[in-house]
Amino acid sequence: MAGDHMLRVESDLRFYQRRAAQERLAAARAVTHAARERHEMLAARFHDRAREMQAQTA
Repeated sequence: MAGDHMLRVESDLRFYQRRAAQERLAAARAVTHAARERHEMLAARFHDRAREMQAQTA
């Protein structure tokens, strides 16, 4: 590998947790009610996926 650089790959669990947090922040900053609802919906979906992944590994 050139230059001894390592590529870090984010786990699926960490991805879903990060995306849920990002969507919660986006919902808090949303200007319109529709945008806030959409971000809250996405946050819930990502949160649910993260919980499913945690349950599979437990």
